[in-house]
Amino acid sequence: MSDYLPDPRLAQSRLPLYDPVKAADFPQVILRYRNNRAAQSVGLETLTDSAWIDHFGRFAPLPANQSEPLALRYHGHQFRHYNPDLGDGRGFLFAQLRDDKGRLLDLGTKGSGQTPWSRGGDGRLTLKGGVREVLATAMLEALGVPTSKSFSLVETGEALHRGDEPSPTRSSVLVRLSHAHLRFGTFERLAWLDDADTMRGLCDFILANYHPDARDVAGLFDAVVSASARLSARWMAAGFVHGVLNTDNMSMTGESFDYGPYRFLPWYQPGFTAAYFDHAGLYAYGRQPDTVLWNLGQLGRSLTLISDSEALVAAFNTCPERYDREFALAVCARLNIAPRDDNSPLLTALFPLLQTLAFDGSFEGLFYDWFGGKISQRRAMAGPRGQHYQGDAFTAFRAALDAYDAADPSKLDHPRFAEPDPETLLIDEIEAIWADIAGRDDWSTFHAKLAAIEIYRQALNLQAE
Repeated sequence: MSDYLPDPRLAQSRLPLYDPVKAADFPQVILRYRNNRAAQSVGLETLTDSAWIDHFGRFAPLPANQSEPLALRYHGHQFRHYNPDLGDGRGFLFAQLRDDKGRLLDLGTKGSGQTPWSRGGDGRLTLKGGVREVLATAMLEALGVPTSKSFSLVETGEALHRGDEPSPTRSSVLVRLSHAHLRFGTFERLAWLDDADTMRGLCDFILANYHPDARDVAGLFDAVVSASARLSARWMAAGFVHGVLNTDNMSMTGESFDYGPYRFLPWYQPGFTAAYFDHAGLYAYGRQPDTVLWNLGQLGRSLTLISDSEALVAAFNTCPERYDREFALAVCARLNIAPRDDNSPLLTALFPLLQTLAFDGSFEGLFYDWFGGKISQRRAMAGPRGQHYQGDAFTAFRAALDAYDAADPSKLDHPRFAEPDPETLLIDEIEAIWADIAGRDDWSTFHAKLAAIEIYRQALNLQAE
């Protein structure tokens, strides 16, 4: 294993943030997906499939890494109701290691068995849930969203029963590569316990390993505010709806992770919700920036246990301004145009145009058609959506876009831009992929979609990290 650099920092910290657990013993371990590009970044690409399954299906420890998995402890606000009975109920931290840029990363699981925090659940993951998460992370990375990477998917041979989908259904265990699994809810738990000593130790750990430019607790919170504003802006520019933006699903590194009932917008709909159980639309697409702000408020409130509130409030109050700036940058990145000092005319013109394009694929289609700005006019107008680019809203958008130069015109030389349509990941596409797997055990459409998304990622060449 070349350049494999184990570094189990959390286990070595001795902080009381986890419980040692054992992985489930699965009836089968069938490798369905391995992320070789991610594996190469952490020196694990040379593992044979057999060794891969041993580590990521049977969870034999990696060399010089954690001797046992660790289920992390945390609380959280779920749909803004506090729940002190959370924690890793079907996952654990399996290993920590350095990537090829020297960054500390986690290998964490989903569906690896019961833990002290399972709350009566079976600790398992449906195969469909694993497939959906692999697809989500690939697409989000392509669109420039900071996200965990699906590292491995192994089918585990159990028949699972779920109340919200046809049962029995197939099972899996997922391994994700992430910057950290330390959540806003980790701090909420320590505040609830009034455990100032552990919270100070956790802040020192995060400062040393993830936010080294911050000097103290207030500086840490300031860094998380910035990272979270960037994340929510990237979600919005990607047309992504997370679905379950509870505080236990917010990372201290500003990285998106843990995908359940997510959706990508077929067209611009501020009130679009991803979770069928979100009856009030609390986590609707258009409410995500406000939700992230609310979640940051809960983190800031927790940190008052060990920090002066004045500095925390000052950082919190900058979040809307930082979000606006990050959203403008995200839109410019998606359009491959160089940002200007004042991007408000473009943003003001963008949404009225998006509202006129109410058909499947039109959200991603607009960014694809006008990638590079005005230099893509001929390509955009000759494409399948060209007939919709008319009227007052389009005229205003074009006038605003004319003020921008392409950020990198050479990106348009990629052969992917000769194709008429963008890559999308809409719900009907996901369901069709799953139907092939469930009905005929045909994985060809799954792998073909991942290959197509990878080409799209290379063509857009957006920086997701």
